[in-house]
Amino acid sequence: MGWYEPDREDDTIYKVVINHEEQYSIWPAGRPNPLGWRSVGVSGPRAECLAYIKEVWTDMRPLGLRKQMGRAGQSPSSAPAAADGEAVSFAVDDLVKRLSEGAHPVVASLRPEKTIRAFKERINLGYVHLRFTDTRGETELGFRLDSGAVDLDHADFENQTGFIHLEGRLTLNHQKVRCIADIDLQTLAGVGYLAPVAA
Repeated sequence: MGWYEPDREDDTIYKVVINHEEQYSIWPAGRPNPLGWRSVGVSGPRAECLAYIKEVWTDMRPLGLRKQMGRAGQSPSSAPAAADGEAVSFAVDDLVKRLSEGAHPVVASLRPEKTIRAFKERINLGYVHLRFTDTRGETELGFRLDSGAVDLDHADFENQTGFIHLEGRLTLNHQKVRCIADIDLQTLAGVGYLAPVAA
């Protein structure tokens, strides 16, 4: 079960968090920040936090992309340059574009049982499925983990506490992307986003 369920009255107090790419999201105020995110000092009901984000987050491009485009002298409508100089096109797929803009709520997708044991087994096998719950039909993505980028240092699987950081590559609608997520082991939910990569 995710940390946000739109069908229920949401009386949770959230805080606004930001990552190193200056992408904003919200997170339950009573929980430690997910790995890679820090609080900006704003908290309140979900609607207020989202209104704050809408006001301050006027350029959805990640910081790294903005810097690359600034160095290349490109306008926002131009194709961004990848780290190795190859163009990465957001026009290929609207879903890729949407999931690349900011952080989104995700949950671990596990069948037949959604347990911490099953999740740990998937991580040990090096392949996980995450469901982006704020997309139409709740987009589910499976990807092979990049063992060098996965961080389990803050995870206590036995007591089902702490957080894990997951990263891996996949191809979504013919576009290569990197899926990056931080998952709370207590709820098996968290935040994630995509980062297009050069072919």
